[in-house]
Amino acid sequence: MSIPNDKQTATPTCDSCGHNPGSNICQHDQIPAVVKQLVALWQTKSGQSGNCFDHIGPVPIPSHQAIIDIIYQARQLLFPGYFTQTKLHASNLEYYIGQEATELYERLTEQITMAIRHDCRRTNLPCTNCEGRGHLLALAFIKTLPQITETLAADIRATLTGDPATNSADEVIFSYPGLLATSIYRMAHELFLLGVPTIPRIMTEHAHSLTGIDIHPGATIGPGLFIDHGTGVVIGETSIIGVNVRLYQGVTLGALSLPRDAGAKLQQVKRHPTIEDEVIIYANAIILGGETVIGRRSIIGGNIWLTESVPPDTRVMLKRPELIFSGKKEKTGRK
Repeated sequence: MSIPNDKQTATPTCDSCGHNPGSNICQHDQIPAVVKQLVALWQTKSGQSGNCFDHIGPVPIPSHQAIIDIIYQARQLLFPGYFTQTKLHASNLEYYIGQEATELYERLTEQITMAIRHDCRRTNLPCTNCEGRGHLLALAFIKTLPQITETLAADIRATLTGDPATNSADEVIFSYPGLLATSIYRMAHELFLLGVPTIPRIMTEHAHSLTGIDIHPGATIGPGLFIDHGTGVVIGETSIIGVNVRLYQGVTLGALSLPRDAGAKLQQVKRHPTIEDEVIIYANAIILGGETVIGRRSIIGGNIWLTESVPPDTRVMLKRPELIFSGKKEKTGRK
């Protein structure tokens, strides 16, 4: 029997792959034509009218990353000692809080000013003293932090009451996506009420990207909200949620079917439901419509679809479905 030698079994080398260093396979020369097409879209009147969008020119725009940094700096004030490397104790707490609050004020003032200036110049509004307003609105937000802190404490207590899987506030603060999304929403909501453009939505969409929980900053939500698991929860802009409400994953508080031109026509119309105090809504329930009201202490079962109001103290459940089992039966007889 012959034994193959090394030459017979060797892997082909680069020399045999057919690559010719002198061949012209580079396609760089095709790129300038595409660049010209892109530039033409952004320079034409049609581009400026809304067919294509750009942000070219001297108009400032808020920094997405700076706003995310503001979120996490604000959380250090809302939960002192949880998200910092600084060791806090009674003797340095006031100094630390003062330093962080001052820095937050300065950062937020800059971003709010750019957001206002951006809106004014892009929409040709008269001067609104954007720098002065930026300072006033940033300070107004700083003044809401004590109330946000108290509301988040109620959210944490509701989580501890409603979730037997934990008995630790530390665990809830450090790891629960529901509290993360809710805390960012509560900050964004205050900025929304102050009329700050753009920034509140950037904040809540950041929370959405992290947790899968989509809360519009315009929604009105009372203290004691507990979102369990949370993935897929949607809370629309004009939703109203009362005190001590519990939502499970996949719950949607949405609008009824809207016309194609609803964007401008229905901005000031209540489109999303009202959930009164102490309601529980289980997984994947869908509740739609601005006139839909779920009465206090009601329980909405999983996979429910509701477009009508429910009186207080009502349980809404699906009828038990019929289960069908199919498969090959095992032979038990003997031959």
